[in-house]
Amino acid sequence: MTERIPVNVLTGFLGSGKTSLLNRLLRDPLFNNCAVLINEFGDIGIDHHLVDRVDGDLVLLQSGCICCTIRGDLATAMRDLYDRRERGEIPAFVRLVIETTGLADPVPVLSTVMYDRVLQHHFRVGNVVTTVDAVNGAANLSEYPECQKQVAVADRLVITKLDIADTGLRSVLEAQLGHVNPSAPCLALDAVQLDARQLLGIDAFDPASKTDEVAHWLQATRQRNYLSLGASGATGGHANVHRDIVAFALDLPEAVDWTVFSVWLSLLLHAHGAQILRVKGLLQVEGADAPVVVHGVQQLVHPPSHLAHWPTDDHSARLVFIVRGLEPQRIQESLTRHLRDWG
Repeated sequence: MTERIPVNVLTGFLGSGKTSLLNRLLRDPLFNNCAVLINEFGDIGIDHHLVDRVDGDLVLLQSGCICCTIRGDLATAMRDLYDRRERGEIPAFVRLVIETTGLADPVPVLSTVMYDRVLQHHFRVGNVVTTVDAVNGAANLSEYPECQKQVAVADRLVITKLDIADTGLRSVLEAQLGHVNPSAPCLALDAVQLDARQLLGIDAFDPASKTDEVAHWLQATRQRNYLSLGASGATGGHANVHRDIVAFALDLPEAVDWTVFSVWLSLLLHAHGAQILRVKGLLQVEGADAPVVVHGVQQLVHPPSHLAHWPTDDHSARLVFIVRGLEPQRIQESLTRHLRDWG
């Protein structure tokens, strides 16, 4: 199989600054020769970049990027874009960025990339980048489930409009983001040197960068104030509850049987997948010298990957969950009971 094209999802609530971020990325040399799928050109201020309009739906930019509108079904738009690439009608883009609408759930986009029978041979998931408005973000998180979902499934969080937000609002927002998604780094859009590679260049699901990515989110969750449930069931730290969204960790001091664990995870997601917004795991598996990485969004579970070595000196295994309307203790007891009865 030829190397698959990474697909990065850019999402964020209404007015959160996706336009500003996308424009900034399109100017960065790192993202030359990428394709961008957006819903309507009118929603994106890219007119000053335009060089040539190929047809009614597709334009070429000075950077070598391609921008195309989504008309109807996303899978159809992606197949058409890839076919044009193969026929030489457009430049051979090496990355695809999909920008969602402000009220969109990014999970169906990820599902399309992972499970469409045609697309899965040509594309792979990169990561999810979510923009959050520093002025209105805290209020939006409290009021709109769509905003909570976009933050919960993010691999990177970008805070926008910091130049017009007071310090108090920023502090409240950063605390809320840490509660909803403790493993995603927060980056400031107005930074003098916004590291574009941090956003999309290091893909969460790229085997080449997997070890560094896992090390990052392990460090983040250990620095945050989260609920940790050990094998004994004792709790430490504090539960980070935002309405009914909770971020917590399960520490697994002993190696697990992979078959037994994977059955438990499959059963858990089958029964409660809609409520499990995110799960990331680094497991010590019986008979393996190196750890296994587990990563899922709701019912979507990426194939487990084996790291060449542990990402840090700490070799303890950990599962990080972001759930809505589920008691952490219930999940911990379920895992403990399953490992005891079937391990």
